[in-house]
This record gives sequence, structure tokens and C-alpha cells, in this order.
Amino acid sequence: MTGLIDFYIAHPFWLWLSAAAVFLAIEVGTGTGWLLWPAASAAAVGVAALLLPTNLPVEIALFAVLTIASTYLARRFLRPALAGPDPDLNDPTLRLLGRPAEVVSAFENGRGRVFVDGKEWAAESEDESAPATGTRVSVVGVHGAVLTVR
Repeated sequence: MTGLIDFYIAHPFWLWLSAAAVFLAIEVGTGTGWLLWPAASAAAVGVAALLLPTNLPVEIALFAVLTIASTYLARRFLRPALAGPDPDLNDPTLRLLGRPAEVVSAFENGRGRVFVDGKEWAAESEDESAPATGTRVSVVGVHGAVLTVR
């Protein structure tokens, strides 16, 4: 244990940099987004330990403050900036909302088929109307593989 203490006294930068690398490796493995900020904080403390005369309690306090502040600020301000107004890009059916479609088979009892985005889909009318073949409609909902049109 004295070897680790001697190493810390001689090279605190490398100890904090290795802690940052461990946090970053775990973050890359899990992809949660929570350990990115402690990794950045540990790297910042390492740079501070390299440039300023500090001791272990000050570095730990600085690490704690930076981790709490960066995590809070990232969750508060970064997430709303990254979340766009568009629906989930990984769900192709949600991207159909609001798109124009063309009726390819006449609706009977509120059900028929429409052509939208290069594919033919089963559809149901929002108001039980029966649009004729060739009519332009708009997709207003998606329920499984059935589109709701207006």
C-alpha cells in the first residue's frame, strides 16, 4: 500500500488520469451517460493537481464538486438541447405521422389500403369515412401495422 501512496505523492496527475480512464471505460461499456461526467471531472482534477500545489483532501473535494455540478448541468441543459421535436428516429412508423398518403384500395367499413413513403399500408379512416381510390389523405396515427388517416 505504501507503493501506491508513494506513487500518488510523486504523480497525482497520473492517478487522477487513470481514474478518469476507468470511469470512461465503464461508461463506454454501459452507455448510460452517468459516468461521463465523473470521468471528465477526474481528468480536470488531474490537470489541477499537475498545475497547482494541492493535497488529497482538496482534490477529492474538487472532484466531488465538479462531478455534482457537471452532472446536474448536463442533465438540466444538455438533454433538452439534444431532444428534438421529431419523433423517435428508431421507430420508422412514427415518422409516418403527418405524411401525405394516397388511397390505393377503396375504403369499406372505414378500412382500406394506402400508399405512403414507398410502401403500401393497411389503414383505417379516422371518422369512418370511405375515401375513394386515388384520394390524398394524411396519416394521423399509427397502431401497430395499421395507419389511421384523415
